[in-house]
Amino acid sequence: MKKIIPWLLFLAAAIFLYWIKSNQRGGSVTRSSQTTEVSSKLDRSERNISYSKHARCRMDCRHIDETEVKDILENGVINYSKVEEDEQGVTIPLEGVTKDGQKVRIVFAPKQNKTVVVTAIDLNKDWPCDCP
Repeated sequence: MKKIIPWLLFLAAAIFLYWIKSNQRGGSVTRSSQTTEVSSKLDRSERNISYSKHARCRMDCRHIDETEVKDILENGVINYSKVEEDEQGVTIPLEGVTKDGQKVRIVFAPKQNKTVVVTAIDLNKDWPCDCP
């Protein structure tokens, strides 16, 4: 009996971890279906792009301009582990390297007929910033 208890505890822990992973947000969505679903929500053209007040502030702090944001929108790679969805809609983070070599994550939110820039993050440097 003493030899079985550690194995039962290990098995219970493994089942519990599996349950947690499969019930996390997006856990039931396969990678390929998530790829198609998220990609279809994001208009990568720069026709109807708008910037939140927070995004403008973060862009200013982190020395990221509109041209760089538009380039990331067009050419960036979706970070599927950072995609979020709630009652306000979905936010899609795109990552890439700007013309001046910054590795950035720009978070976009598709809204009706426009794409809203939510925030801009420099992945290599923590810039001082007083944005709300």
